Amino acid sequence: MKSMRKKQLSAADIAARTERVHAISSVVPLEQAPEQALQYYTHLTDVKLRSVLEPQWGIYIAESSKVVRRALDAGHQPLSFLMSEKWADDLADVLRAHPEVPAYVGPEQALEGVTGFHLHRGALAVMARPAPVPLEQLVAEAFRVAILEDIVDHTNVGAIFRSAAALNVDAVLVSPRCADPLYRRSIRVSMGTVFQVPWGRLTSWPDDLELLHSMGYETAALALHHDSLTLEELSSRRYPKLALIMGTEGHGLSARTLAAAKHTVMIPMSHGVDSLNVAAASAVAFWETRPR
Repeated sequence: MKSMRKKQLSAADIAARTERVHAISSVVPLEQAPEQALQYYTHLTDVKLRSVLEPQWGIYIAESSKVVRRALDAGHQPLSFLMSEKWADDLADVLRAHPEVPAYVGPEQALEGVTGFHLHRGALAVMARPAPVPLEQLVAEAFRVAILEDIVDHTNVGAIFRSAAALNVDAVLVSPRCADPLYRRSIRVSMGTVFQVPWGRLTSWPDDLELLHSMGYETAALALHHDSLTLEELSSRRYPKLALIMGTEGHGLSARTLAAAKHTVMIPMSHGVDSLNVAAASAVAFWETRPR
């Protein structure tokens, strides 16, 4: 079997790459980067701190060349880039397309010193956080909506967005205490689909359900109640507008939310399993309630 190892670059290859990268007008050697500009890339492994600071700054971090490209394809505005020479060469077309946006380029060890972790996924970008879209506008032309109540695990949030994109959910709404869909782990797990599915953060939860009801939505809360509809029963009713509400694994949905929703719905379980992970349950629910 032939080896799949990548070709090792010669010293001449590396020198040529360095020359190509630094010929791009927006490239700034990392050692020359202003301290204020690099503050957005520090403490990236501190989830609690970053979850507070990034919305305050009006930014989010796009991680990996694929995610950066998807964010740009969605029309999001970059504010700066951070990467090694290798990835700057790979993203040269992006850097040239945004000559006004500084690209801080340095050795991998120096980059790790700034971010606190090894940048094995290629590149980082500070992106301007899009302006919030009013709830009425977000769901005005939607038919299937997912609502996430207080799901604080970024991995689950990202996985739900990926399923929502794959299974044609029109919009995702998140409660005030739900994890940030634009946190870098959420984005990474979603494979960048958070840029494709319209979403918004609710401000008056669960009172916002009244607005959805006034717009013709049936609301169904995923909960294991004795009188819950099965998912198949809900799907068979073919509601023209449906909002599926999902909560945390530990505590589930709040009593106020369950009281405000028009229906509760369950996924029947076998072999003594009481429930699915919320990300897995969302994929099942999205598929079963797909338009037919």
